[in-house]
Amino acid sequence: MTYSLFFFIRDVTDENLVDWIDWSLAQASLGTVKNRAYRMRRALIEPLQNLYGVSDKLLNMTLADILLAAPASKPLWLETGYSMIAIDTLVHNFLQRTGIQRTLGAKHQFGSACYATDGCADTIRRIATQIDARHFNPNYPCNFPRFVQHAIWRYCAQSELNVCNGNNIDDGFRCNNKGCPLFYRCKRVSLHA
Repeated sequence: MTYSLFFFIRDVTDENLVDWIDWSLAQASLGTVKNRAYRMRRALIEPLQNLYGVSDKLLNMTLADILLAAPASKPLWLETGYSMIAIDTLVHNFLQRTGIQRTLGAKHQFGSACYATDGCADTIRRIATQIDARHFNPNYPCNFPRFVQHAIWRYCAQSELNVCNGNNIDDGFRCNNKGCPLFYRCKRVSLHA
């Protein structure tokens, strides 16, 4: 993976990763506003998918961290970082357990389908349009899919809130955690019915 990244930086970015990101995002941002965030994400992710051993999850997670750390002088970096979503089994299983996948007609197996059309990432983007992230931090953008994805992950992760995960829910049965704040709104779908 290290050699692959080295050759990518040397051969594709002409040894200047920052300028390559700037150029790629500037080119992708041209045109209509519709699908702009998608075009900018793809402008970075598609070339980087050629790195050995790098998954969509790793690319989205790493690029989001890098892009969201950019100064205000790089608005395209920030805009792109806001829309990058990392899907792991915790997030995927949350969307399945709650019935969100089924309700939105987006049921699929964990893996590359999570990043395909109507996969988990698209589902979270749809949810994010209904949540004004500025209520949580006035410095956030109104539509902040990365924030929504991270909140779901934190709700499930054992090292965080540790509520909705395989450690606390037997995947062969519907969840019976009545202490969960989502219990009465959740469909409580068994993962292995």
